[in-house]
Amino acid sequence: MFAASLSPPSIPPHPSTTATTAPALSETKQLQALLLKTGAAQNRLLSLGANRTGPADPSLIARALVLLSHSPNPTPTPSFLRNTILQSLSQSPHPQRAILLYSASLEYAIPPTPHTFPSLLKSLSLLLALREGSQIHAHIVKLGFKSDLHSRNALIHLYASCGCVDRARKAFDGMPQRDVVSWNAMIAGYARNKLSGAALELFRELQLAGGVAPDEVTLVAALTACADAGALRLGEWAHRYIRRHRMDGRIGVNTALIDMYSKCGCIDRAVEIFENIAVRNLVAWTAVINGLAINGCGRTAIEYFDRMVMEDGIEPDEVIFISVLSACSHSGLLDEGRRLFDEMKGQYRLVPQAEHYGCMVDLLGRAGRLDEALELIRTAPFKPTAVLWRTLLGACKVHKNVGIGEAAMQEIQRLDPHHHGDHVLMSNIYATAGQQDDAVHMRRRMKKQGIGKEPGCSVIELDGRVYSFVVEDKLHRHSREVHVMLDRIERELRKAGNVPETAVAPAAHHSERAAVAFGLMRTAPGTTLRVVKNLRVCEDCHVAMKLISKIYGREIVLRDRSRFHHFKDGSCSCGDYW
Repeated sequence: MFAASLSPPSIPPHPSTTATTAPALSETKQLQALLLKTGAAQNRLLSLGANRTGPADPSLIARALVLLSHSPNPTPTPSFLRNTILQSLSQSPHPQRAILLYSASLEYAIPPTPHTFPSLLKSLSLLLALREGSQIHAHIVKLGFKSDLHSRNALIHLYASCGCVDRARKAFDGMPQRDVVSWNAMIAGYARNKLSGAALELFRELQLAGGVAPDEVTLVAALTACADAGALRLGEWAHRYIRRHRMDGRIGVNTALIDMYSKCGCIDRAVEIFENIAVRNLVAWTAVINGLAINGCGRTAIEYFDRMVMEDGIEPDEVIFISVLSACSHSGLLDEGRRLFDEMKGQYRLVPQAEHYGCMVDLLGRAGRLDEALELIRTAPFKPTAVLWRTLLGACKVHKNVGIGEAAMQEIQRLDPHHHGDHVLMSNIYATAGQQDDAVHMRRRMKKQGIGKEPGCSVIELDGRVYSFVVEDKLHRHSREVHVMLDRIERELRKAGNVPETAVAPAAHHSERAAVAFGLMRTAPGTTLRVVKNLRVCEDCHVAMKLISKIYGREIVLRDRSRFHHFKDGSCSCGDYW
């Protein structure tokens, strides 16, 4: 283990370093002459570390540092210079060089200092180098630097970046003192790993702890978590805090607010914030266009795209084309989608990727042009992904096309055979086509292959707290009253003539219905209910939500895996295509 000794180090080269580690003998000789004959050592070494076109061999830099240490009263010290170069590498296109420089400096007996590790760990975070990061963590402890605030903050960021949130939280909880960077690293780590509930809970702890005030980074991380969880009330609190502390002029904060309001179904407020931004960049335009897309405002999204190009003169990139093509897909704008797809390739000379093709397949599928969608997939300039075939399969379910559905399913089986939703879709395609034997066979094959279903989970925010529900949830603290309410809702639905189409699972107790039932119980009449679900809403629940909105006089905003559904007065904004 690396922590066992200081020299020689046992950190193996990270895979990304192996292509660029050839020694540079002639440069070594030049550097020796430079160090011995001139006084330009510091600038020369820093330029070697910061060279953005490709820094010198880290071993060369370490040898140069040794030469410098042999000069009388070296100022600055080799350790200081090494730390400075590590910092430069952490901000360069070559973070992998930091590992080699650190190892080489140990080999040449240049000792680490507390300032060595934050930059080194930042580089490891960029590389997602968990193994090397764990070894550095052990080294920090061995050297007695485990209480260093900046190193601890960097460790939290490293572990969270690598998906090890439990280890990040352990490092956070073990800190003798914390600053705002500590809180930011942990909150952002939770948000980045889609643990929005934990992120929001920690954000509340920060508010209660006192002594540390949230800054711009904290608020952006919290708003990201609010967006993911659909936590509008807490997001609004963050917005008020931002205004009170005059942070609303910052583009990063405004972009996070646009994203939060969009993903909470408040697209009008998102647009209002966008329109008040003095100088908009591509990221802000992307946020508002994506928000319009997922909320079903396709034509407005295209208008904003055209405004961006014509008024602000901003060149679109691949990411914003995903948003605007998605807007066309969600709103069924076939001609506009084709035009934009052609402009992307022709006018802007961008190469469409799988995500862009996915939007076009979805758009063609919505229009019932399944043969065209199939041809587009087969002629794509890359190997079609399972997601592309899955998109086509979903369109086959809507249009009851067994033949193309089977072709898509065959490709999915080859690429990603253990995805539960595909088997359910294909089974439903057979069932709606009257091929019951094939539907039963598909279900039996799922069971035989041990293909498990991803559990549905829905969340609703009430009074600033987020409540989670899963299908047939009998362990929830409010399960008894929720099930009583669900039975009452089911009776009302049957009075209104609702008869479930499928019996895939007890749809009357699906997670989104439980969340809505809880919301109906706990809010005043007329209050809008906002629910976020991790899976696509099923047909039965979609029909039920439309009726519930009419029977109870509520607007229900449901965000599922792919888009928003605004249920009001018995209809849905998606036009019954999702």
